[in-house]
Amino acid sequence: QVQLVESGGGLVQAGGSLRLSCAASGRFFNINTMGWYRQGPGKERELVANITRGGGTNYADSLQGRFTISRDNAKNTVYLQMNSLKPEDTAVHYCNAHILDGTSWPNYREVWGQGTLVTVSS
Repeated sequence: QVQLVESGGGLVQAGGSLRLSCAASGRFFNINTMGWYRQGPGKERELVANITRGGGTNYADSLQGRFTISRDNAKNTVYLQMNSLKPEDTAVHYCNAHILDGTSWPNYREVWGQGTLVTVSS
């Protein structure tokens, strides 16, 4: 059973920073793209950023410059460094990964974490 476990969420004041982590565990052969999505109150889930296994990145236009995504392939972990946080960044942040395991072989399948709440106070 593949799991994505997020950590690092919490309460922060506007202008502050947080670093989210997401580690994949379980039995799998490979992880391709990993990323972060978020869902604010009353909003739809939206892409924050994603990163390929080779390090190629893609960001939501509105967030580039404040957020930085990175990954450690040896640890099967993806990170999201969030700086200059604003109250509108308040959301549940979900980790996402395209994983190749025995369930979907030979295709990759999408796995989601449970989400971690980021609250930015004004």
